[in-house]
Amino acid sequence: MSRPKCASPAKTTYGLAAGVWTRDLRLAHHMAAGLEAGSVWVNTYNAFDSGSPFGGYKQSGFGRDLGSYALEQYTNVKSVWISL
Repeated sequence: MSRPKCASPAKTTYGLAAGVWTRDLRLAHHMAAGLEAGSVWVNTYNAFDSGSPFGGYKQSGFGRDLGSYALEQYTNVKSVWISL
């Protein structure tokens, strides 16, 4: 069985959230992977958990709020090399 290509119904520079309604779990995973959105809901919409990162793709935001990914915004990685 061939799978449909994931296409955005509207060409947009935003990607905050998307919703997929299907009974086919494989198709749901395929669609979720192909959609350029920070949150993808399957058979539900607007569900949140404070431990899950929230943020958008493209012009819908920079970085993530909530969850452990949000902490990365407050850290910087540094390499220090010392020759003794």
